[in-house]
Amino acid sequence: MSALLTQNRFFVNQKIKIIELTNEFKIRDEAGNEIGAIKEEGQSALKKVARFATNLDSMMTHKYGIYDADGTKIVELVRPRAFVFSKVLVQDGNGQEIGRLEQARKVFKKVRFSVVGTAGEELAAIQAENWRAWNFTITGPNDQPLGSISKNWGGAVKEIFTTADNYMVEIDPSVTGNLRLLLLAAACGIDTALKQNDK
Repeated sequence: MSALLTQNRFFVNQKIKIIELTNEFKIRDEAGNEIGAIKEEGQSALKKVARFATNLDSMMTHKYGIYDADGTKIVELVRPRAFVFSKVLVQDGNGQEIGRLEQARKVFKKVRFSVVGTAGEELAAIQAENWRAWNFTITGPNDQPLGSISKNWGGAVKEIFTTADNYMVEIDPSVTGNLRLLLLAAACGIDTALKQNDK
């Protein structure tokens, strides 16, 4: 099993770029060791030019792969074009659909995403702590805590994080199977959905 799927706490660190046309993130464990990466994929030269010359990121489709340290793809995300509210389609490393993240269609409310299974059932909810986002709590169907996504961190990796595009993800040890894959996907998917919409 990939080390990414056994980590109950990990850190996502965006690579610093002067001009951001291809998003890349490093995934680190609590000791600061690199255990994976998130890479934007499938961009044509024309799309890169459009991203550089316009503010139309939210109207473009974005695709990401989450890889473990040996380069094996664990999860694939596709964020279709969106005008206001976002969703992120999630597949496992073999291209098998496992679910999606859907942003709740509420204006002037706290940001909320549903983690939805292949049959359309809500498996978990990801709720911002305030209307501006950035700290999220993850709960199950009965409001049981399943994890969090936070801008707060400490320990060995504290000095690595110097920008707003870095955060800590915690997943309860009881979370397994496709739900763990979906929550791993949320580590990239929420940032992508919210940041592209902010543009």
